[in-house]
Amino acid sequence: MPLDALCLSSLTRELDARLAGAAVDKLHQPAGDTVVLSLHTREGHEKLLLCGGTGARVHLTQGRFENPDAPPMFCMLLRKHLAGGRIVSVTQPYLERAVDIIFDAADALGDRVRRHLIVELISSAGNIILTDGEGRIVDCLRRLSGDMSGRRSVLPGLFYRPPEKQDKRDPFGMAAEEKLKLARFAPEGEEIARWLVDTFLGLSPLIAREAASRAYGDASARFGETRDGGERAVRAIEDILAQAGRGTPCLLLDGKRPRDFSFTEIGQYGGAMKIEHPESFSALLDAFYTRRAMAETMRVKAQGLARTVKNARGRLERKLSGQKTELLASLDREEKRQCGDILMANLHNIPRGASSFEADDFYGAEGAKRIIKLDPARSPQQNAAKYYKDFNRAKNAEKILTEQISAGEKELAYLESVAGEIERAASERDLIELRQELEDAGYIKKQKTGKKSKRPVSRPMRFVTDSGFFVRVGRTGTQNDELTRSSARTDIWLHTQKIHGSHAVLSCAGQTPDDETIRQAARLAAYYSQARGGANVPVDYTLVKYVKKPAGARPGMVIYTDQRTVYVTPDEAEAERLKKE
Repeated sequence: MPLDALCLSSLTRELDARLAGAAVDKLHQPAGDTVVLSLHTREGHEKLLLCGGTGARVHLTQGRFENPDAPPMFCMLLRKHLAGGRIVSVTQPYLERAVDIIFDAADALGDRVRRHLIVELISSAGNIILTDGEGRIVDCLRRLSGDMSGRRSVLPGLFYRPPEKQDKRDPFGMAAEEKLKLARFAPEGEEIARWLVDTFLGLSPLIAREAASRAYGDASARFGETRDGGERAVRAIEDILAQAGRGTPCLLLDGKRPRDFSFTEIGQYGGAMKIEHPESFSALLDAFYTRRAMAETMRVKAQGLARTVKNARGRLERKLSGQKTELLASLDREEKRQCGDILMANLHNIPRGASSFEADDFYGAEGAKRIIKLDPARSPQQNAAKYYKDFNRAKNAEKILTEQISAGEKELAYLESVAGEIERAASERDLIELRQELEDAGYIKKQKTGKKSKRPVSRPMRFVTDSGFFVRVGRTGTQNDELTRSSARTDIWLHTQKIHGSHAVLSCAGQTPDDETIRQAARLAAYYSQARGGANVPVDYTLVKYVKKPAGARPGMVIYTDQRTVYVTPDEAEAERLKKE
């Protein structure tokens, strides 16, 4: 969501309290629309991120940024005017999606002057504008020329004019009774949330839906259905407005992907969204945009790997289909040997140049005849030899094709397990490791570089059961192999039965875990498998000493014996609770 005016009021109050008096040490422009100020504050060093493009925002950040070799011109200008200066205040123009950072800086003659760095947070037309103390534009990230429609100009030398205000009511300048009067004239059947957004300044769709949800238990409630003239909606929006400037950071997660954020508790999604409360609004925005960027990077990288695996599976499935067709044909070889025998028994009766020969079929019923096709260019002996040769070739083909099909099916099982690992990858490191695994397997061409690249070192996920036992769960095939190899022979190994998934090892340390501990470890194995959303999932478990890796097998492919089976239902909440890293 865009950073709305109400949430921004809480953010600017927080930034003003933390940054007033902070000195500008360094200033960088790591991306075309992003500026980062390194500040020295009373508490230590901080980094202030200003973004005037997609995802427009202002907040303190813990992120690391790679700067270009040569700083852009706008960055050089900001250094000239702001380096060494101090922040006087951080404010928000009334109900505007903009932040005005006022600096006490030195001009070219060393005299103290005021500078304003205005960050406009309109996602479609964000900007970062530097003005002098009188409001004259020094320069800006994006220069805008006005047009005949009255669109404002944002150019060096002109006085700064804020974006034109929307034709809406000021929600803070109206009493609840006035709002209620407006609500009573709202069109019958109109969504209450839409009416709130269209009527009042500063309200985002999220906040408007939340007010409707709090009032009527339905974010899409409409006028006419509520039978109270919108009175409860007005009371709900009044409660929300009272929190502006002193709200609580609220981050909404759809699984692990950031979905939205706000300055007030959001309850309209029920249990469909996970809610976190970062320690500050800067931490909220840093987490939201950092996680979203990571999620997008993960999505793109995972999509590429998944496509590679999908294409490889398709090729292998087509190859297996052809091999199975050939195998079926090779099984019908007995007739060839019989034809050879009948020809050998009738060599003196077969005329040269014949294209077929009818003879008594001593393999069939009494008195049966068989017509055998012949090659006219071959002698009777050569035709018989050809049938024997075809028989032997089919016999050898059965053996070779059976071996090839077996190897192909194992390879297909490996690719299906990798596909599942890509879906369950939790970090870029996991994806890098999976890519290297596919490179080693020959599915991705290795990139030739001058230096030997270091492989990422990752460890299995670690969990602690309620009874205090450690459980480790692999993330990739290579890691699954190392997990089994490094575990004690008396530890318990777990894996979903005939379902692709991660290897799990319950570390026993000489103790005997109780049944519930084994079931808890089994639920973890089931959760980190392709049966994650299932119920009554069969999970096999056995001692590590009974788990063997066949010679030449792909990463993560093992055989095991002496197993027992337990049926469990994966539990995401339990997995998150038990996870230690």
